[in-house]
Amino acid sequence: MNKEIETLKENGFKGFKTVAGFDVASLPATGGVYVVIRDKEEAPEFLEVGTGGFFRGNPNVSVGLLQSRYLGDTNIVYIGKSNNLKSRIKQLLRFGAGEAVGHYGGRYLWQLKDSADLIIAWKETPLQDPRQVEKEMLRQFEADHGALPFANLVH
Repeated sequence: MNKEIETLKENGFKGFKTVAGFDVASLPATGGVYVVIRDKEEAPEFLEVGTGGFFRGNPNVSVGLLQSRYLGDTNIVYIGKSNNLKSRIKQLLRFGAGEAVGHYGGRYLWQLKDSADLIIAWKETPLQDPRQVEKEMLRQFEADHGALPFANLVH
């Protein structure tokens, strides 16, 4: 098992389902944070035109930009938060399936050739503000890896 996945499980994350087999009904409609994981050792292949929806214009960027942002020392490619995990992850998946819905953040995920194999895990944060938990996760990630996760464009 991937060490990062093991650590996430130890820290209360649940799910660990692939995009291709994801059942949104299993998600809680509560606040929390979520991560997207690419659990592969080999370097990714990128698509010139991904599967993401055209919500705020063209979501695609150059393959060169994607290659320059990809971190080879971690399998975590995106960290997000929501006051309603079910609704937000559903938006993420719908955006990735080409719908013009409001999940433009994380759009680089959908230019990964193997995006259907990405793994999503979540953690409810009933006693904490999901925004603060996400900020701390991003701060720690940046301290550990020298950059934000591949598909996180801002804090």
